[in-house]
Amino acid sequence: MQQLSRPARRATLVVHVVVSVGWLGLTLGLLALGIAASTAGGAAGSDVTSDLAAAAYRSMKIFIDWLIIPLALLTLVSGLVLSLGTPWGLARHRWVVTKFWLTLGAVVATTLALRTQIGAAAGAVTAGRPVPPETDLVVAPAVALALYVFLTAISVLKPWGPTARGRRLREERGRRPERARRAVVR
Repeated sequence: MQQLSRPARRATLVVHVVVSVGWLGLTLGLLALGIAASTAGGAAGSDVTSDLAAAAYRSMKIFIDWLIIPLALLTLVSGLVLSLGTPWGLARHRWVVTKFWLTLGAVVATTLALRTQIGAAAGAVTAGRPVPPETDLVVAPAVALALYVFLTAISVLKPWGPTARGRRLREERGRRPERARRAVVR
C-alpha cells in the first residue's frame, strides 16, 4: 500500500484513537451494566431488582448492537490502514503484529460470543424467563477491558523490536544509495 500523506495519516490516527477509546469506554459501560444486572438479579426476586436487571440487559443489547460492534470494526479497519499506510507496517514490528492479532480476536469474540450472550440474556428478560446461569456478562467485559488497556499500553510504549521481516527491510534500506533513500522519503 502507498504511504499515506501527512494529513491523511493524522486524520486516520485521530479516527483510530477516538474509536478505540470509545470501544474501551463502552466496554467499561458493559461491565458496569453486567455488575448491576447480576447483583440485581441475584437479590430476593422483587419487581424492582428484576426491572433493574431487565433494563441493564436491554441496555447492554443496545450497546453491543448499535455502538460496540461498529466501533470494534472501525478500530480494526483504521488500525489496518495506519499500519499499511505508514512506515510502521503490519509485519515490521512485533508490537504491531501483536496488536493486530489481539484486536482481530477481540472483534471476533465480541461479535460472535459476547453479542450472542447479551442477546440471549436480553431475550430471556423480554420473554419473562430468568437469565441462564451460564451467561456471565461480568467476566467477559472485564477480560475485554483488561485486553483493551493492554493494547493501549503497547500502542503507547511500543515495547518490542522489529520482526525478522522488519530487520531485513531496515538492512535493505540501509544499503540503498542516498539518492534512492531520499526519493522514498518524499
